[in-house]
Order: sequence, then C-alpha cells, then structure tokens
Amino acid sequence: MTIGAANRPCTLVVCRGCCCGNPRKHPGTDHAWQLDRLRAAATDSAGRLAVRTSDCLGPCDQANVIVVQPSTAGRRAGGRATWIGFALDDDCTDDLLDWAIAGGPGLSEPPPALKLQFVRPPRETRIRARR
Repeated sequence: MTIGAANRPCTLVVCRGCCCGNPRKHPGTDHAWQLDRLRAAATDSAGRLAVRTSDCLGPCDQANVIVVQPSTAGRRAGGRATWIGFALDDDCTDDLLDWAIAGGPGLSEPPPALKLQFVRPPRETRIRARR
C-alpha cells in the first residue's frame, strides 16, 4: 500500500546505527523487543502510525534516538519532527506510542516525561530543514 502525502500517518523513525540499538553500548535494553513492539503497534493502529528504521540519525551520544514525524494533519496544524533521545526503557516506549497514536506532533501534547527526553537534531538536519 502506498501512502500519499495527503494522508501520511505519524511516523516513528527509529535509529539503528552504530550506537542506537547496540547491546554493547546499552546492555540493559532489549533493542529488538522495542522495535518489534513499535512495529506491532503500527500494525494494530489501522494506519494511524508507521515505523521506519534509519542507519544513523546522528546524535550518537544520546542513543537510542527516535524521531517522531507528524502526520499530514499534524504538520498542517503546525507540528514538526520531534527528536527523542535516550529512548531506552519501557516507560519511554509507552509514552512514544501513546503520543503517536493520539496524533503526535501538532495534534496532541506529548507526555511530560517524554518532553524531558527531547533533543536537538544534528546541525546538518537543521540546515537541510531550512532549505
């Protein structure tokens, strides 16, 4: 199924590069389970949520990084991509899923604890976004 820009869902872009998803760097996190859980939620969301992976999003010192991209409706309402760092535990995964399923950026407020994990995107991403 192809999703056009007119109806793009909230999308979680999950970094799985050199540091994110690395069990040697974060041995207490079940990285595979986290990704499986995010994908299962997307499958169960009836098209309101999508999940993608990326080789490297950049801020490796804040691994695991997940970017929450707004849906088309969320972007129209002013939502912008939100970068989450240190996404390592079940509570963070719960908060990410709750926010994304509720609409994500532009459509719903993130949980307060998740706001504490917002990180700035790498400089290159900020420059590209301005073009």
